[in-house]
Amino acid sequence: MAYDGLFTIAMTKELQQLTSGRIAKIHQPNAQEVIFTIRANGVNQKLLFSINPTYARVHITEQLIENPPEPPMFCTLLRKHVDGGIIEKIEQLDADRIIKVTINSKNEIGDDITRYLYAEIMGRHSNLIMVEAETGKIVDSLKHLSPSVNSYRTVLPGSLYVAPPKQDKLNPITVTDEQLTEFFSEIRDANDIMQKFIGFSPLHANELITRAQQQQISTGEIFRSFINEFIEGGTKPTYLEKGRKVIFSPIDLLSFDEKKTYYPTLSVLLDRVFFARAERDRVKQQAGDLEHWLHGELSKLKLKLKKLGQDLKRAQNLEQFQLYGELLMANLYNFERGDKSITVDNYYSEAGEKITIPLSERKTPIENAQSYYAKYNKFKNALIKVEEQIDITNADIEYFEMLLQQVEQASPADIEEIREELAEQGYMRMKKSKRRKKPTKPAPEKFVSSTGIEISVGKNNKQNDFLTFKIARKWETWLHTKDIPGSHVVIHSDNPDEQTILEAATLSAYFSKSRASSAVPVDYTLAKHVKKPSGAKPGFVIYFEQKTVYVTPDEDLVMKLQK
Repeated sequence: MAYDGLFTIAMTKELQQLTSGRIAKIHQPNAQEVIFTIRANGVNQKLLFSINPTYARVHITEQLIENPPEPPMFCTLLRKHVDGGIIEKIEQLDADRIIKVTINSKNEIGDDITRYLYAEIMGRHSNLIMVEAETGKIVDSLKHLSPSVNSYRTVLPGSLYVAPPKQDKLNPITVTDEQLTEFFSEIRDANDIMQKFIGFSPLHANELITRAQQQQISTGEIFRSFINEFIEGGTKPTYLEKGRKVIFSPIDLLSFDEKKTYYPTLSVLLDRVFFARAERDRVKQQAGDLEHWLHGELSKLKLKLKKLGQDLKRAQNLEQFQLYGELLMANLYNFERGDKSITVDNYYSEAGEKITIPLSERKTPIENAQSYYAKYNKFKNALIKVEEQIDITNADIEYFEMLLQQVEQASPADIEEIREELAEQGYMRMKKSKRRKKPTKPAPEKFVSSTGIEISVGKNNKQNDFLTFKIARKWETWLHTKDIPGSHVVIHSDNPDEQTILEAATLSAYFSKSRASSAVPVDYTLAKHVKKPSGAKPGFVIYFEQKTVYVTPDEDLVMKLQK
């Protein structure tokens, strides 16, 4: 990845479209993200600030992020100071990963005030800090730093804002021709460039070296041309994958031969790169305890299944107890109380072999026989119960594995519905909320095929059941991965074309346990052929008259089809 100083140069240019815009709404979905809805040039756009240590960034987003019912304290403070304010300026500091937003707004008595919002995009040191323009004092920040934590600067309300320490490097925008000539008078490598200039990550330093090797002009000219591509806002937002590594840049990356995908803007590119990963991170924050609980329940169920298997093995000896009882009844006069065992002919064996039967010395012959009959009846009943328990336990394991898959692919809103479902099924208690929630209908996710047909996807069992049995019409096409836990998918058309079926099948495979697999089998049939067995758990159905297609999950296609 490379949200470095050069990327920040390009992003600052792209964000200029928001200047003179009015801040219409402010939300804070979680402890690490703030979203401004800004009305600029006649349209509303959402500006995302994230200080996530892994996904720190600033960009315009089109993604929907769930907000908590109560705004956090920092969000409330932002609303007090800058809600309704006008964005006067968006600028970058010293080609570094710091974006400064100047906002003019009104205070409680209607006087004009100016606030600076500093977005410091620096990995685990990232922060979002609001500062009074007049005094330079910090109003508040997403992350506080006391003097004991950071001796260079204090980030606490009331403290003077001090920018992160400047690097003893040249600014690639303001560097002079003389400085470039002097630096490139020797052959340089990527590390030399990173040591000399602000804003270069290994990715962009290596890209500059590659271009210098390919072109027959002076390195200084190449450098200027290279930096201009970022100053212009990025000439070709690029995404590629090398092995498991995701790589992106505002410019075309000539140093890579891998397949590249190009995006119209940097913000669209960053939505592609970060949203699914950041969404998963948000889910982990909200569902960490639920995921841990599900893993614990699965471990208990698997241990229970193992013990039930042992009980089943013991119970399957019941035929031997019945044989012992019948042979003892046929030989009552051949042994007496006090005998430890008796060897008799096994009348039921074709070979006519003899068999030795253990006896209780304290019991009479008839009591020994009756004892074996009692064991036979006991284990016969136990066998029925054990087999029932094994079936129930296997069903519970399948159910919890399905829930775990749903949690792993859920959005924050889906998590709450999964908790509600577990509470309704009696598996866990819901935490009591001070606010009474209004009952809401499950809302399956919406997609549109490339031919314009709407497709719905259930992201949890509540949504699956609601989609399949309440929303879907009987002549619409229903899809599900074959013998694999996954989402219910419905094509809202009486006669979908082949392309739509394949795209819906791809959605089904993507929202299943086989997301990382290829050639995933997906069954499809009419919704009228899908039934819910009596007493079945949420999300479980049976279906018939299905056909099967094989598809490979494709994240790019999923994002393209999102409504």
